[in-house]
Amino acid sequence: MRVRRHGESGPTVVLVHGGPGAPGTLAPVGRALADRHRVLEPFQRRSGGAPLTVASHVADLRELVARECPGEPPHLVGHSWGAMLALAFAAACPDRVASLALVGCGTFDPRSRAALEAELERRTTPSLRARLARLEREVADPDERLAALGRAVLPLYAHDLSGEEPELERCDARGHRESWDDMLRLQADGTYPAAFSAVTAPARMLHGDRDPHPGRAIWAGLRAHVPHLELEVLERCGHDPWLERAAREPFLAALQAWLERAADGARGGS
Repeated sequence: MRVRRHGESGPTVVLVHGGPGAPGTLAPVGRALADRHRVLEPFQRRSGGAPLTVASHVADLRELVARECPGEPPHLVGHSWGAMLALAFAAACPDRVASLALVGCGTFDPRSRAALEAELERRTTPSLRARLARLEREVADPDERLAALGRAVLPLYAHDLSGEEPELERCDARGHRESWDDMLRLQADGTYPAAFSAVTAPARMLHGDRDPHPGRAIWAGLRAHVPHLELEVLERCGHDPWLERAAREPFLAALQAWLERAADGARGGS
């Protein structure tokens, strides 16, 4: 995997981006953490050859952590799909994770997913629906189409965007489909979220109160398997807190506070 780096000293943080197949979006978070942390921002493997799976993404993270963090497990900050992948990694490699911060975590059960879809439907205007249909017809390249669709629906996931453009490298539409289909398969066969009972690292959800993903329902479902999982609800905040006008600074402060608390705990502090 390509790895972008922010900061040179302090506890190591690995950023796990969302999508799937939407690398680069966590760069603003990496820059914000760089003064106190050594931040690694890996770009998840692109499609090609064998279909991408959750297991292949977990294996890539395992290799990255073994290479970059041989002496001390890193703190993982995952966003959306990346939060789901961070949980999968922490379940497979519990001794290689110092802590988990799950930002805008995705859904693990049909009821929560139905609630998400219903809220998105409620927020979608006729004009946006027409625009999405045009993009489907007019943008031939699937990677460019996925990026264009993502930009178009961004307001559905937000509360009050600052106007800052998302930092997105080239999307991977095939990788998105393969990875998400495998996650749904693993949920359908009961692997997730049951496997998360192996997660031992301190874990905290940071979830916007205006995120269409039903944060409290997702948290309640996960706590059945990760009873130590904490929840912090961010006010006036959508799915991408660092892009929100009011919530950006409170989110970054909350994330810094969590990472410092987790690092103190790893050192045996109070």
